[in-house]
Amino acid sequence: MKNTLLALLLFSLNTFAQPGWQTLKEKDYSIKYPADWTADKTGQMGASFFLFSPLDSESDAFRENINLIVQDLSAYNLDLNGFTTLSETQVKTMVKNSSVIESLRVKTNGNEFHKIIYSGEQNDLLLTFEQYYWVKKNKAYILTLTCSEESFERFKKTGEEILASFVLKK
Repeated sequence: MKNTLLALLLFSLNTFAQPGWQTLKEKDYSIKYPADWTADKTGQMGASFFLFSPLDSESDAFRENINLIVQDLSAYNLDLNGFTTLSETQVKTMVKNSSVIESLRVKTNGNEFHKIIYSGEQNDLLLTFEQYYWVKKNKAYILTLTCSEESFERFKKTGEEILASFVLKK
């Protein structure tokens, strides 16, 4: 029931476009984001794109962001289950003081992805991550919302609206 409600919420968020939002369209996917966020497609840190939130103030030390990493899985025999297991293991071993808050499978509009929320330390910052994983045509698509731990609840609604707007083309 919980998965069904989440799927309905994600579908409704994806169906109704937000006024004043922009769309980033690429060959394999598209995503919508607020006009006051900044898109960066330079490929930094191996990401297909970053969407950066505006700074809260001049003293703001971290810009909340969403990024997409696409990994080639053709040398591995991984489906969504295998990729999820591998990713959760990596979170536990590679993110200092990590804690998995939520991990569940979501089905919406005939598509299936895995959602995980976790927190941990990175570069001396306490961060919370919300990731969605898809595995299609020997590629893993990892869409991540990254927030400072203290601002996650404030950014969660907008972040999830952006994440829910992601469309992976068939």
